Amino acid sequence: MDESKMNQLLDQKTTEKSAPFTAKQGQYLAFIWAYSQINGRAPAESDFQRYFKVTAPSVHQMLKTLDHMGLIQKQPGVARSIQLLITPQQLPILGVEQPVIISETGH
Repeated sequence: MDESKMNQLLDQKTTEKSAPFTAKQGQYLAFIWAYSQINGRAPAESDFQRYFKVTAPSVHQMLKTLDHMGLIQKQPGVARSIQLLITPQQLPILGVEQPVIISETGH
């Protein structure tokens, strides 16, 4: 095996082990998992809008990005067809990225 092929294999293994998504993308993925566990079905785009307080185009673009990255799979034209393609162990905890504001009141 030549060196370039070996490096390609090593790069693939390294990529698989590290979190291949941003904090915001991780929150969307965690939401998909949590929503599906609670409701027994995948969330609709309107569910993302309500939870993250974002616009419909923002949700649609994020889901397209996650699909393109190979983190989720959607069936075109089928409602609530989002499937996670990563394990729950790879997901962050939902809501952790929210900033914590600590006041300096002395209490």
